[in-house]
Amino acid sequence: MLELVTTYRTPEPAPPGIESTLEGLMEQIAHGDQEAFSELYDRTAPRVLGLVERVLVDHSQSEEVAQEVFLEIWKDAARFDTRKGKALSWMLTLAHRRAVDRVRASQSGRERDERIGKRDAETGYDNVSETVEIRIEHERVKRAMAVISELQREAISLAYYGGYSQREVAEILAVPVGTVKTRLRDGMARLRDELGVAS
Repeated sequence: MLELVTTYRTPEPAPPGIESTLEGLMEQIAHGDQEAFSELYDRTAPRVLGLVERVLVDHSQSEEVAQEVFLEIWKDAARFDTRKGKALSWMLTLAHRRAVDRVRASQSGRERDERIGKRDAETGYDNVSETVEIRIEHERVKRAMAVISELQREAISLAYYGGYSQREVAEILAVPVGTVKTRLRDGMARLRDELGVAS
């Protein structure tokens, strides 16, 4: 079980008519409502931790990252905009981003250690060109992802980066599986076009 320490803020009254949906809870949290935050946490922590754990594998690191995600949700709840998507999608996007950042930081540290270890060793090939090619390819994919729609990008991120099945993606986004399949198919087709990859 994650332990979460929050800074107390005096809750402002939530606008009338807000139900106990995740979106409603987010709005109450934006007004400093700790009880709403507790309820949101209870309802979503397993999903957030599950996504982070899929990326990081290591359970203790996953708990740390999930805690960071919930701290970010507490501090930045006012940034959530219902017009741009569902609360759970927004939370899982934060979780995925944090998990990937942790992987990159860890990988960067390992690479730095390897560079220091190999600094004086002679290598049989020049790996500069390989590194440049990987960076160029990464930038191409990043630009292509920016071209597809937000809904397609959300589905592709959850399926390919988050490792979720189409059925799980449908549950997370609260849409039919057929809709997820269409978003993935259309999004991948657009990515192939942007990247100039033959189908």
